[in-house]
Amino acid sequence: MSRTTSAASAASAALSLPGFAAERGFDLGAVPYTGRVLIESLLRGGDPAQAEVLGKRLALGEDPGLEMPFRPARILVQDYTGIPLLVDLAVLRDRVAEPGRVNPALPIDVVVDHSVQADWAGRPDALTLNEALEMSRNQERYSFLKWAEGAFDGLRVIPPGHGIVHQVNLERLATVVAEGRDGSLYPDTVLGTDSHTTMVGGLGVLGWGVGGLEAEAQMLGLAQPIGIPRIVGVRLTGAVSPGTSPIDVVLALTRRLRERNVRAMMLEFTGPGVAELTAPDRCTIANMAPEYGAMTAFFPVDEETLSYLRRTGRTDSDVARVRDYCLRQRLLRGGDEPVFGRTIDFDLGEVGPGLAGPSRPDQRISLGELPASFAALHQGEVRTEDAVSDGDLVIAAITSCTSTSNPKAMLAAGLFARRAVERGLTVPAHVKTSLSPGSRAVTRYLAESGLLGDLEKLGFHVVGYGCMTCNGGSGPLNPGVGEAVDRLGLTVAAVLSGNRNFESRIHSQVRAGYLASPALVVALALVGTVRADLENEPLGTDTEGRPVHLRDLWPHNGELRELEDRFITPGMFAHDQAPDPAWEAISAPDGEVFAWDPASAYIRPPAYADPGPAPGSLSGARALLALGDDISTDHISPVGAIPADSPAGRHLLERGVRDFNSYGSRRGNHEVMARGTFSNPRLRNLLVGDGDSGGSTLHLPSGERLPVFDAARRYAESGTPLIVLAGRSYGMGSSRDWAAKGPWLLGVRAVLAESFERIHRANLCAMGILPLLLPAGHGWAGLGLTGHEEFALDVDRARETREVRVTAGEQVFTARADVQSEGEWDVLLAGGTLPYLLRQLREQEAASG
Repeated sequence: MSRTTSAASAASAALSLPGFAAERGFDLGAVPYTGRVLIESLLRGGDPAQAEVLGKRLALGEDPGLEMPFRPARILVQDYTGIPLLVDLAVLRDRVAEPGRVNPALPIDVVVDHSVQADWAGRPDALTLNEALEMSRNQERYSFLKWAEGAFDGLRVIPPGHGIVHQVNLERLATVVAEGRDGSLYPDTVLGTDSHTTMVGGLGVLGWGVGGLEAEAQMLGLAQPIGIPRIVGVRLTGAVSPGTSPIDVVLALTRRLRERNVRAMMLEFTGPGVAELTAPDRCTIANMAPEYGAMTAFFPVDEETLSYLRRTGRTDSDVARVRDYCLRQRLLRGGDEPVFGRTIDFDLGEVGPGLAGPSRPDQRISLGELPASFAALHQGEVRTEDAVSDGDLVIAAITSCTSTSNPKAMLAAGLFARRAVERGLTVPAHVKTSLSPGSRAVTRYLAESGLLGDLEKLGFHVVGYGCMTCNGGSGPLNPGVGEAVDRLGLTVAAVLSGNRNFESRIHSQVRAGYLASPALVVALALVGTVRADLENEPLGTDTEGRPVHLRDLWPHNGELRELEDRFITPGMFAHDQAPDPAWEAISAPDGEVFAWDPASAYIRPPAYADPGPAPGSLSGARALLALGDDISTDHISPVGAIPADSPAGRHLLERGVRDFNSYGSRRGNHEVMARGTFSNPRLRNLLVGDGDSGGSTLHLPSGERLPVFDAARRYAESGTPLIVLAGRSYGMGSSRDWAAKGPWLLGVRAVLAESFERIHRANLCAMGILPLLLPAGHGWAGLGLTGHEEFALDVDRARETREVRVTAGEQVFTARADVQSEGEWDVLLAGGTLPYLLRQLREQEAASG
């Protein structure tokens, strides 16, 4: 990055978007900025003909209707997805004659942020205790990571304790304009094995989440073609009202965009309202693209982007290079008014404070609607057990890159806490409070401003620098609380400043989860219940017995601006250069090929690496589960605690393991993960009734109720192929490829659903599981199915016709294969990504002689 701006500009002069557009006869100014980045990628990849077609179609507001081999500038992963990805690459090295061929062709950053858990909270030494426990639990996994860093070219590991992957990406990794080895410049683009990779779109960096299997192909230089989706404009108008937080805005947007069905589309934010948002505000909005169903969310580079780069410590020459390149390539937002085939209007001024819950991010409610929201879930009298009642708040977490990356939101929480402390308010004992910043910069500016101490007085001590509660690493409830919840089966709640609140994601004992701004997290912690109307009821009484309302403590915008001006400086974002002694102390093996430990309960060569049968026609198949709408990847493959009485827990106990850690940490062990598949206690499998199935199903035709894993094993013994029936939005949520790997290991070869979420659909194809869309307008129950039938699927001509004839008992209908590119068909019919890659590598070895 030391090259001068003029020299770098000269190096990039050969690739001119304005010149290409003028030469090929289309108006570049009418092309959405997202499209301009894609056109540049096509040109750099040597495909000017496709670039011309794309440019002309987008300039006219038409849908792209094209496939392209998108090759990002870099790959970004976190440890929960990164370790299984690297395990896959390690097993590929075992199976080729030249292990060095299995080597990344792109730069890869692995940010270790998912493994730390909030086992300790509400005390000054919580951070030290949690980090020590993290290192002791995960030494074997981290040793594997250190081996990978030494074995693979271009792989960098950012150790634990530095922050959350997407916030680290914003503050440290994103360059906005990348520089090649030859000095050429091009847009910084990224694919990440985490669905919230979209967050960096707030800085004008095009990126989205993919499954680890898709990332493996990209890493090895075998980019699969993607179908370029519709680019939708979201036109923002107005300005955010005083007292409204960035989280309020994105929750309102999430509800609106879900209603408008932007599933799998690229969104570009435009209109005068964009200028009213800071770069962190934009990143908060882009972060939640998976929650509103979009493939990605993009804010073009402008002067506010450049200002953010300066504020977070980028050098003047770096910022000048970004501005110069984007200006020359017409990637700098200015007077252009791009044309969109579809535009959605959204008035920022209409948004007020609110929350989302109790089980999905798009369930946006006002503050006054909170009690009714909980009542609709609980539907019964309020019960009390040992000072814990239905509707009590048992977790209040300021967490997640979604909010902790936004200084305005964090300073508001600190100011709110200060005023609460001044009025003598306290947090009830049953509320577990925690603060897990997305980077150390947050702690620095909160401490420098004096607000960290006020948060700590209410129990919001720093517990770690990682996803933690947002990713289900919330640790145990406060002493005695969990036992009280279990004795009566209480319906208790959690609130977090994160991006997801799917059932059982936050904590297995918590039925109601709400998303809110950091300041509202503090407010609800003070009240201690979600049965309260925050608009009208007091939070508590002060030391003089006077009621204290939310409005009495809420910070004013002028105060927040003053604090930002004083404390959000480049020095706060300085990167720690000193090595971490605990990380340095972890030893790692050497060698090109990993030495597998047959006794390991963390890292094992996966059972899906060798070529298996390609998806073909099925007969005599059974439905392993029959599911409804909005099944998330948390339902399919849980990430949190492993219960001792579950198939996975019993498996570990039989092998002498006593500290189970979590499902997420065991993703390098397929034996544990297969047993955890479909084990979420809140999963509703309609084969066993309308209530929570507790991870069980019916074995057919015997009718015996069994854990899902046990039923799948019995089906395998009889040679019975399996399918899954589902409703709308199957696979919503995280990018985790284990939500496809696990079903494959159970014997599932097809999923029939009304609709699929984007990343999970791709993951199914990448594992050789056929995603099938039920006839439009019909759910499986509407077709007269019960899930008890025998199924036959005729898929012989599916690639050619996209149609699959399905026979289910007496019913016959046609489903459509939801496979969206020729590249996906190649992988699907090869039996999955690893067999496909193995075949490609062996062909390369044979060709080289």
